[in-house]
Amino acid sequence: MARVRIGELLIKQGLITESQLQDALNLQKQQKGKRIGEILIQSGAVKEEDFAVVLGSHLSLPFASYASGLLKPKSDQNLERLVNFDFARKNLVLPLNKNLHSLTCAIFDPLDYFVLDNLKILTGCDLNLVIATKTDISKAITEFYVTGREAREKVGGSILDQTLQQSYVEGERVVKPEEKSITADSELSIDSLIAKAGEAPVIKLVDLVIRQAIDERASDIHIEPFKDRLEIRYRIDGILYQIPPPAAHLHLPIVSRIKILAKMDIAEKRLPQDGTISAKLEDRVVDLRVSTIPTVHGEKVVLRLLDKGAVKLDLVNLGYESKDMEFIRKALHSSYGLFFVTGPTGSGKSTTLYACLNEIFDPSLNIMTCEDPVEFKIDGVNQVGIRPEIGLTFATALRAFLRQDPDVIMVGEVRDLDTAQICLRAALTGHLVLSTLHTNDAPSAVTRLIDIGVPHYLLTPSLVMVVAQRLARRLCPNCKEPYEANGLTVGGYKIKNDLIYRAKGCDECSHTGYKGRLVISEVMPVNDDMRNLISRSASYNEIKDAARRNGMDTLFESGMKRVESGVCSVDEILGVTTI
Repeated sequence: MARVRIGELLIKQGLITESQLQDALNLQKQQKGKRIGEILIQSGAVKEEDFAVVLGSHLSLPFASYASGLLKPKSDQNLERLVNFDFARKNLVLPLNKNLHSLTCAIFDPLDYFVLDNLKILTGCDLNLVIATKTDISKAITEFYVTGREAREKVGGSILDQTLQQSYVEGERVVKPEEKSITADSELSIDSLIAKAGEAPVIKLVDLVIRQAIDERASDIHIEPFKDRLEIRYRIDGILYQIPPPAAHLHLPIVSRIKILAKMDIAEKRLPQDGTISAKLEDRVVDLRVSTIPTVHGEKVVLRLLDKGAVKLDLVNLGYESKDMEFIRKALHSSYGLFFVTGPTGSGKSTTLYACLNEIFDPSLNIMTCEDPVEFKIDGVNQVGIRPEIGLTFATALRAFLRQDPDVIMVGEVRDLDTAQICLRAALTGHLVLSTLHTNDAPSAVTRLIDIGVPHYLLTPSLVMVVAQRLARRLCPNCKEPYEANGLTVGGYKIKNDLIYRAKGCDECSHTGYKGRLVISEVMPVNDDMRNLISRSASYNEIKDAARRNGMDTLFESGMKRVESGVCSVDEILGVTTI
């Protein structure tokens, strides 16, 4: 479905003006997490009912109001058991009528596909939607559920949810009598797996795990089965933290639920699988890349969270020093050449490349990328996901790109000579090519390319910049603890400041002492002196010495400057760099 620009719809209907929309957009930047519609309603620019009518009309959904009596669910269909009170209240969803496998529901936000998907699996029904205001739905939910709430809790639906949540929070193992024989190693029928994956507690638990991970700024979720337990870990700022796990018998239903969401083969447990989930949470869409792998105790699942809203794809926000920013920007505005970002897995190379594309983006440029996989979708950029199983490799995509009249090309990674040679050819024929390499520092990128077979006489005129980087955790600004350096020397580097900081821990940073990460880097522009060295196949040490003479800080020196500025600790820099 095409993106709905509600502000433009309201302007077309004459309900708000351009200036009111602009004021609301400015407010939205300050009030992160709020949608533009909520801001317009709260500011009084548009009435709640008018907003719902316009959105419903655009989506071809009927409008229902509390006053009209259309928000009264059928009382003889056990709708309160089909959609429980907690789900209805949390997601502002009200079941109205069930006819065979079709359920009519009133909803406040018909664009929240994550909630709609959960509702489909929860009820097992196709959905017919009507739109209503938040106020009217809240009032109708209270009226419908409050009378029979006590009776429903006695039936056990809400008690089951509460028990599951309690076991999740406290890490207790809760097993219902009929589930005592089910362990993480159990083989259930496909129908049973699908049924259990669709149970309300499992839906709620998976939803909770994903939402909590996003709130905690996690980059990955690890769901790991062992002989007698299930572990869930979040990777936050590069470190894995274990959270209180659910009971072990929930492993199969949880994995099945995730596979259903990711459109993976629920029956295949012997081979690794990959899939994607798109979750709409509050005001943003978060993409989740799902990977499963069979272990001796069952399938392990890793979900990579790709939250574009949480990652500011802007060079200024990544933490580069002003001197290095000037070098990078100058290279990015070259009319042609090779620009490499190097570092190990998880050092932020892809994020830096996306920030570089944002830096040079212009509607007059044809920017094309080939990635494995596409992590963030950028409006106005032609992005291609690599699929080696069907022959769509980096080299194949690059050859096709050269026939697509590109100005700027981004290649996810140079892995072999074939890809490297095509990148060189593109750079030498008037294109700016951005890519990544796996090397330990910037000078070794040159020797690595020559080692894989790139002729030095082709590399000399094409290479314009190499940036090596690592990610270091920022000290929590709320609790970082100062102490006297007293002329402390670390690895030959003498700290100039009298006071530097170390981690302490508080509620703000979940008692880790750190919050967020920033880049520490080696920025090596390739000038005439460097080209002379490359042309005669100079050694790594010669290239490094020349780069140092040209003003390049090593990764360690870059990190120690962050220590002096009070944003990193000495321990953190020693942990991510070598002296």
